[in-house]
This record gives sequence, C-alpha cells and structure tokens, in this order.
Amino acid sequence: MQPSSRTLRPLNFHFASVVLVSLSCLLINSQAQTKYSQVLIKDTVSAGHKTELIDKLRTISGFSKMTFAENGSLKLDGLVVNGSERARELLERAITGPAIIVLEDASGRADVAFCRVVPARVKGTNRQLLPAYVVLVDFNDFRQLTGDAEALAAFDVGWGVLHELDHIVSDSEDARNPGEIGKCEDHINAMRSELGLPSRSEYFFTPVSSRSDANFAIRYVRLPFESRAAGFHETKRYWLVWDAITVGGLNIDTQRALVR
Repeated sequence: MQPSSRTLRPLNFHFASVVLVSLSCLLINSQAQTKYSQVLIKDTVSAGHKTELIDKLRTISGFSKMTFAENGSLKLDGLVVNGSERARELLERAITGPAIIVLEDASGRADVAFCRVVPARVKGTNRQLLPAYVVLVDFNDFRQLTGDAEALAAFDVGWGVLHELDHIVSDSEDARNPGEIGKCEDHINAMRSELGLPSRSEYFFTPVSSRSDANFAIRYVRLPFESRAAGFHETKRYWLVWDAITVGGLNIDTQRALVR
C-alpha cells in the first residue's frame, strides 16, 4: 500500500519534550515488503517485552511471521492468518511512510499512561528534516488492567501501539469532549470489529462507584466496551478497571483518556 501523500503536521498533544533520535537506530535496510522499514524498536527494550508486543501485533494483524529484525526494524510477512485487514494496512503505511517511528520502553514512567507519542528530531543525518516520532510504551501499565475477558482482549499493548501509529500515519485526533470517541478510536474500533471484539464506547474513563469503600472509588476507574451480535438489538457492555494511582500519567480529576 502506498504511503499517504499528505504532509504530516505536529500532532495535537501535550508534549513534555522533543526526543532526539540517533541515526544509528534509523533507516536501516529491512527485508520487509519495502526497501526500508520506518518503524524500529530501540535495543533497550527487553527481549521479553519485544516478544510480548510482537505476539499481540501478530494476533491483531494476522501477519503470523511479523518480527523485529536484529537491527530493530519491524518486518512484515506475506503470510496472513486471519487478523484485521485494517490493522495490516496501518502497519504497512507506517513502515513505508514518510515518518520515522521509534518504539521505546517507558515502563514505570510517571508521565506515561499505557502509551504516548512524542515528536523527535533525527540527529547526525542529512535526513533530519524528515518527521520523526517516538512511541513510549509502558508495558507495566497494561499488567494493571482487570475486567471482562472481552475488554481485555480489545485493549492490550498491541492495541495501544496501533492507536499511536494511527495518530502518526492517519493524522487522527482523539475525542475532546465526553460522549465522543474520536477519529483515532473510530479507526481502532473498526479493527476490533473485524476480529469480533467489542468496541471502545467511551474515550474518557470514569471513577468506579462504591458505596461501601470511598477509597476504592477514589483510586479505581473504568472504561466501557460494547458489542452487539448480528440480528440482535441488545448491546452487551464489558469493562476494564485499573488503579489510577498505580498507572502513571493519569489525572483522575480531569478524567483523561487511556491512550493519548
């Protein structure tokens, strides 16, 4: 699939800083379906976290042999087993597009909730005018999630990374007001639908109400997912619940979103 011809503009997020990306981890020849892979993972990401992420992305996309090469570049594979066609298209656009995208482990960082994308500058290269972004991934945050199995399957580290890739590749925005889902999650929900998973029905989380324990209501928040079987009018709702004190980057008072 050809990359988008639209010029990427700075994403409409709140950034703490601009990350400098070394040329040593960029624009390395890949054996994917294109000459170069513009998506790379830093060598500081542990083997276990790399395996976790690639396994989730394989399940979602259906690229059963997708992997990170020894040089860190994301390699797709022509062998497809089920998966979401839209997810495959997004990954193909990411690795062939104009933006350099580096995946970095941000586990334990207080300023990252699940995933976050920040702009970057490439140093030491005549290609430093290319748009570049770092996707920060807090693997630990995803382990804090509890809830219905259907909701857990619809929100893991693979879905988080795809959400950030869509921000970059599609220039999509998140919801600004309660009751809205946002263009980015519209795209991700379409992928969930292809896999028979429930859709995220709210962008903003809400506190978990508890009459018996006020501290529980203060600490814990939840996010709804919904599905409706074909031919049926009844909508089933599934929940994700997590400790907003443990998960970094979240502001309970303003009910900020999971992935930004």
